Amino acid sequence: MSTDADKLKPATIAAHAAGAVDVAGAGVVPGVHLATTYRRGADNALLVAGNAYGRDQNETVRQAEEVLRQLEGAAATLLFPSGMAAIAALFRTLPNGARVVLQSGIYWGATAWIRDFCSRRDLVLDEVDAPDLQALSAACVSPADLVWIEVPSNPWLKTVDIAAAARIAHAAGAVLAVDSTAATPVLTRPLELGADFVMHSGTKAINGHTDVVAGVLSCRDKTSAIWQAVGIDRHDAGAIIGPFEAWLLMRGMRTLPLRIERMCVNAMAIAKFLQAHEGVEAVFYPGLTSHAGHEVATRQMSGGYGYLMSVLVKGGRKRALDVIGRLHLFHRATSLGGVESLVEHRHTIEPDTGIPENLLRLSIGIEDAGDLIADLKQALMA
Repeated sequence: MSTDADKLKPATIAAHAAGAVDVAGAGVVPGVHLATTYRRGADNALLVAGNAYGRDQNETVRQAEEVLRQLEGAAATLLFPSGMAAIAALFRTLPNGARVVLQSGIYWGATAWIRDFCSRRDLVLDEVDAPDLQALSAACVSPADLVWIEVPSNPWLKTVDIAAAARIAHAAGAVLAVDSTAATPVLTRPLELGADFVMHSGTKAINGHTDVVAGVLSCRDKTSAIWQAVGIDRHDAGAIIGPFEAWLLMRGMRTLPLRIERMCVNAMAIAKFLQAHEGVEAVFYPGLTSHAGHEVATRQMSGGYGYLMSVLVKGGRKRALDVIGRLHLFHRATSLGGVESLVEHRHTIEPDTGIPENLLRLSIGIEDAGDLIADLKQALMA
């Protein structure tokens, strides 16, 4: 996986879009290639090798994939029209009867789909509290095909030891896949810790501007049968991202390291403020020394602890809704990872998933931390 380009630091890779250029006009900003089909010569041979049809042969998409591949330190990367499409492509490589070990308490959209998919495909599904390595080891005593974890998890911010999980998964004959959406490749590179696949919802911090829906899947071994099957599935099932969306994603990634740095600094300051506030019952953020996964996060995250946190407000559901209703700078909206700070009452969105009614999930943006803290302070006033 090592090339001279791969030795560059994330800030350089991102700012230069992994060396992408505007091939038509030599512009600093890469162009958008919109063609859906490509010309052939008089002998019917392709004028450009590898460009026959736009379903998964597009230069803009390839350029965005290369930026992500270098940021991830991956052997190969593929883009999808959403994070769920990327998840589905990997799971569809599993044969009937396969066994999946799934981390419990992760993003509910993934959990719900995986449960349904495994039921329809006669796959054996075991859910386990993966940060508990003893529990994960016990779940992997029997042979498995795929272990799926999310680090840090949404909305509980649990932190799995990725290197240990990889050893456990491989001993059971399984591959390890990591949803690293909340960390991004800037903070964690799961493939270097032993994971076989890493997935991101590119919609979130990788894009960072709340204007693109995208999914990313990267691998440690591009010659593996599973990765080859993923590529075939994307082509045949048509799970492709459009060139303009890929261009917007690449545009967003050029400031990714800078945005993440600011968001992490802001999040740490806000987490400490909330932890000390008398109106807050608990704060879930890996950067706090009180967090159960702090030591693991410190080992496998570089440059910060992320921008996502959850808070339990004292006083139950009504109090939590009162607080969220008084916020002015935090947008009340679903999603995370954008330049703007968001807040969400998770129980309203997912009422039957065991989420406490006093939990608020905060996605911290790039605004002034003092302004955000002042907004939270006034909202938490009795």
